[in-house]
Amino acid sequence: MKATLNQLIAQGKTLVSDGAWGTFLQAKGLKAGECPELWNIEHASAVLDIAKSYIAAGADTIETNSFGGNCFKLEAFGLADHVYEINYKAAEISRQAAGADKYVLGSIGPTGKILMLGDVTEEELYEAFKNQAVALYQGGADALIIETMTALDEASIAVRACRENTPCEIICTMTFDRIQSGEYRTMMGVSPSEMVEELKAAGVSIVGANCSNGIEGMIDITREIRLVDDKIPILIHANAGLPILEGSCTVFPETPEMMAGFATKLADAGANIIGGCCGTTPEHIKKLVEVLK
Repeated sequence: MKATLNQLIAQGKTLVSDGAWGTFLQAKGLKAGECPELWNIEHASAVLDIAKSYIAAGADTIETNSFGGNCFKLEAFGLADHVYEINYKAAEISRQAAGADKYVLGSIGPTGKILMLGDVTEEELYEAFKNQAVALYQGGADALIIETMTALDEASIAVRACRENTPCEIICTMTFDRIQSGEYRTMMGVSPSEMVEELKAAGVSIVGANCSNGIEGMIDITREIRLVDDKIPILIHANAGLPILEGSCTVFPETPEMMAGFATKLADAGANIIGGCCGTTPEHIKKLVEVLK
């Protein structure tokens, strides 16, 4: 039987995850306003090519093209009734790329609904995350990664829905910005240390951060997590630097070499799984593998 991610980490291994999906899909022809998750059905070979490219770069884990695959996000494209099909296919594609030995992380993003504003009920959120999680698991996901969260209530409901309805390891990452005081907070005011305690209570397996920061900024976030918990595994998916607007194009300035230059410091700070978010490519992941392995 294949070891779990937690078991590998307990053995002292530092794992490398994949990189960006959204910017990669855009490079392959995804148009503004188009549903990225529908590509699992209509352009499956292109999605498979992305997954294979990260596996070829040496990644231990590969995500699924399902970040916006919940019913609320899909409703905007008239696809709310296709949650199962889209998420199952997303996991199936990444499973094909990963083979038997690598790990598929089923990607689950925020719904865009805010509980405190009455946009949605807790029951509706739970059901949405449950339906997505079950489809990803049945499609072949080894673990589920709830990512880019900003609100603890939504993140906690997502963790619980995944834990109670699948046997998968549950990862949850939030996205933090550095505020004027130098501290890190989500858009909803959550600190990295507050995240840990709340998500542990919900039953998370692995915590961490993604997006909003280049890899250097993720070092302090990782250290803050380690101040409150020296054991829980940490996953970090950093951007290729902070985005810069060049003409009408958004550019992420960190080269693979620049990103890899901070990788060992991030691992020394306590990160156990390190990969990329916006702007990162298979070349970034290849460099991380060279440094961390």
